[in-house]
This record gives sequence, structure tokens and C-alpha cells, in this order.
Amino acid sequence: MISVDEARARILAGLRPTAAEIVPLAAAWGRVNAQPVAARLTQPPQDVSAMDGYALRAEDGTLGAVLDVVGSAPAGHPWPGVLAPGQALRLFTGSIVPTGADAILLQEDATRDGERVTVNEAVVAKRHIRRAGQDFASGDVLVPAGKLLNAREIGLMAAGNHPWVAVHRRPRVAILATGDEIALPGEPIPSGGIVSSNSHALAALVQACGGEAVVLPVAPDDSAAIAAAAAGARSCDIMVTTGGASVGEHDLIQSALAPAGLVIDFWKIAMRPGKPLIHGALGDVPLLGLPGNPVSSLITAILFLLPALRVLSGLPGAPPPVSHAILGADLPANDHRADHLRARLSHDSAGNAVATAFTRQDSAMLRLLAESDALILRPPHAPPAKSGEILPIIRLDLLGL
Repeated sequence: MISVDEARARILAGLRPTAAEIVPLAAAWGRVNAQPVAARLTQPPQDVSAMDGYALRAEDGTLGAVLDVVGSAPAGHPWPGVLAPGQALRLFTGSIVPTGADAILLQEDATRDGERVTVNEAVVAKRHIRRAGQDFASGDVLVPAGKLLNAREIGLMAAGNHPWVAVHRRPRVAILATGDEIALPGEPIPSGGIVSSNSHALAALVQACGGEAVVLPVAPDDSAAIAAAAAGARSCDIMVTTGGASVGEHDLIQSALAPAGLVIDFWKIAMRPGKPLIHGALGDVPLLGLPGNPVSSLITAILFLLPALRVLSGLPGAPPPVSHAILGADLPANDHRADHLRARLSHDSAGNAVATAFTRQDSAMLRLLAESDALILRPPHAPPAKSGEILPIIRLDLLGL
């Protein structure tokens, strides 16, 4: 068995970002831009007023001075002349500062009387003027490649006059659940069978990470059926199976897909839950074979599929972020496998996070995972931990899953 860190590194090593596609800027939120985005203009294009008031020469703006108002220039309507000594031009926020002016007299610092204005507060040269290119100049890189686009970057690209943007294509993830005993929600349940949650949970995780889920029909425990269903993954960027990854006589993923070209990298990880996890490739398609137990399936997806989706989307393949919390109840010593304990979070009187593991950690109990706020991380052979100790956690409530 290999460690969680080694397994993740080997999974990510063979992945590459998807190709670029062009999308409207309005559809770019949550995507990763594939190319640097440079400004196509200068912002602001000319010196503009930051306030409502009057443009004038700073040397004319002394306390008590009276100036001739020669016109008005609302934003979007530049004044074509050159401001002469003793003159002022009515401006508004965003108005172009006319040639000859180098100061702004604020509206509240002026008294207007017909076509003359009196300075009630001496002006300061260049104050309240936004200089041309103050925000950015034409050709400046506004957003580097590999950036997960949010509202701020989209607004910046729009200001840089980009109606379209090149982003990495959403990764397509084929999801194949296997087993004679399972049925999808709403389907007839076979005798002794169960309703499968894995396909829906994994599809939701893929969507939350910006991918496109391709849910294949459930395949029974039959090699030919599994191979036929897996053929639907040929156009996808990665294939995820659930069930059939262990060593029982009905765990058929490896034997069923070997004739189709499955090459195995590893299939055991020193972790709990989720020891039986297959990593390999089916032809050109990377494959992750997750355990069939619903908790094991979803936790291994968080640890391995989530970073894989980041790489495919054009982002660094970082593992889920780890923070720390105070342990709310004692934990026993750990064995040779890394533990990922479902836990609730609370806060002490000082506002510190407190993580308390559920008493039962059965990998078939999906309800406890749904009620969990975090996973407490316990390395192999960890000694007993006492209430009050600080332990690392993965906060599920912050993953957006």
C-alpha cells in the first residue's frame, strides 16, 4: 500500500489541462483563463475629474479668486477648447479635463453666480484628477493565464475591452457505478439490493468543481457489461468507477477492463476509509476506480478527484486545504492507515474551532458524512489524542461541495 500523498502525486503526474475554448465574457465566471489577457486600451484614456466641480489652472485657484465659467463638459462630452488664464470649466465625475487645466475646484468649495465662480477653498495642483493610464495602459497584462475567474477579474477584462476570453474547456468526467445489487433512485430495487448514491454524489462534486459529469448506466457484475459501459468514457478526460475495486470474486473492474487496454498504476492506499482505489489508464483516458461504499467513494473523491479536476481545469493540483481545530473528544491510537474521521465543528468561548469526531465511522453511513463539517486527519501510527489537543482538519463546509 502507498501513502495518500504518494497516490495523489502519481494521479496528478499524468494529467494535463484541457484545451482552450473561446466563451463570451458573461459566461467566463468560474472558468480558468488559458491565455494572458492584456488591455486593449488605456484606462482612463485621458485625464478625468474624480469629482464634480470646475477645471482651472492651479495658479488661478487662490482663495477668493473669481473666474469666468466658459462652458460645461459632462462625462462623455469633452470640451474642445484650451482653458485660458482666469477661466474655469464646469465638470462632473468622469469628465475629461480640458487642455490648459491642472486642478479641480470642488463644487462644494465654489460659489456660482451666473457665468462667474468664486474660489472658497484654494485648489492644489493635480488633486482630484485621475491621470490617463492611472488604472492600466494599453498592452498591460490584466489577468495572467491560469487564473480562476471571479467577478473582479471579469470586470477588469471588460474594462480592458474584451468581450470574449479563452478558457480551458470544462473537464468531462465519465462516472460508472457497478454492482448487481444497486439501482438508481426511482428504479426498481433488486431483491437484497440498495439504491446507489455514488453516481449522484460524484456528479455533484464534478459540477461543483467546474466539470461536466457524464453518468453512464449502472453496470452489473459482469465483465462484458462493465467493458461495454466503460466504452462510453472514450470521449471524456477522466473516468471514475465506483465499486469493483477490491479483491472479491465480484470485484471485476481490473479483469473486465484489462482486455480493453487498462493499465494499472496502483490499487491500494494506506488510508481509511478507501483502501481499495485503482489508478491507471484505459487507453488515453485516465481512470480512478473508487470504492463502492458511499462514504469511501466520496472521501476518496475529495482527496484525489478534486485535485485532478483542478489540474484538468488549468489550476495547480493542490490537495484540499488543511486547517486546524481543537479536538473535542479523545481519540485512540491509529493503526498503519491514515484516518479521515467525520466530525462536527463547534466553537469555544474564544471563538476557536472545535472538532468532535462521530462515535461511529462506518463507511456505509452516508448520513453522518452529510452531517459532517470536517474530516479530522490522523496519520498512520498516530498515538492517542486527548481532548484539547490541536489536530489538522479538512473543512468540508468550505469546499463548496
